Amino acid sequence: MTASSRDGSPMRSAGRAWVIARTDLRQLRRSRDFWMPLVIVAALFYMVIPLVLFTTITSIRSQDFARELGDVVRVLPDSIEDDLEGAGPEDQIAYALAVYLFAPLAIVVPVTVSSAIGSHTLIGERERGSGEFLAHSPASEREIFLGKALAALLPGYATAAVGFTVYSLIVNITIGPGVGGWFFPTTNWLVLMGWVVPPFLVLVVALILSISARVTSAAAAQQASALVTLPLIVLAYGFSTQSLASARTWGGLVGLVSWIAAIAALWRGIRSVRRERLLGLGG
Repeated sequence: MTASSRDGSPMRSAGRAWVIARTDLRQLRRSRDFWMPLVIVAALFYMVIPLVLFTTITSIRSQDFARELGDVVRVLPDSIEDDLEGAGPEDQIAYALAVYLFAPLAIVVPVTVSSAIGSHTLIGERERGSGEFLAHSPASEREIFLGKALAALLPGYATAAVGFTVYSLIVNITIGPGVGGWFFPTTNWLVLMGWVVPPFLVLVVALILSISARVTSAAAAQQASALVTLPLIVLAYGFSTQSLASARTWGGLVGLVSWIAAIAALWRGIRSVRRERLLGLGG
């Protein structure tokens, strides 16, 4: 008899899932060699690279460089030229880079963080020898899966929120003065961050946890995670750029499809966790 059959209270069930997630997050915080590289990657893509790139472009005042940028500006969408009428070519290029080129990072970086954690969280229980305690805990298989999913999702969402805030400040400080003031985040970016990113992370984590629950080693879990995340990252790149091109139509559709796929992946993933697998007995 599972814990959920003995006590089906939603509050108690959520509490047990949160205890599992909190335990994993506490262990993650202590593993600096694990999360430090993830922090460095996020800082590079959300802060260092945009700051250097935008500052360099907007600060160059060479006439030759301006002429070259002018040739590039002529191939930009008319909507950008209309929005930035009167702005110099360097500011228009920086605007296009900030709004379009870096859009995939809004999905790719959080996916990298959550997938790295998700691929390790279940298999780590067996490697640490704590799978037996988890298997004999009052938590049901569903609560174990949801707790592990929360432990992988929360750092990904935190990365997206903090990175997006820092990136917005950098964009407004470096590019805003040349285009008439603070303009970021745009409506398209708000749709991307509020509607597309959340379900996409759930989808990735659910798939990775489902696979991790069935493999027997960390190496196999990491390989399976790479096989899952690589095509999803490619899709994320295309989805994010298309979402920004047409936020209300394409972005809304991508978000809706992602939510449906995420719910289906969670439903199937919950059934992948078995107590005998936590004990390393297969099944």
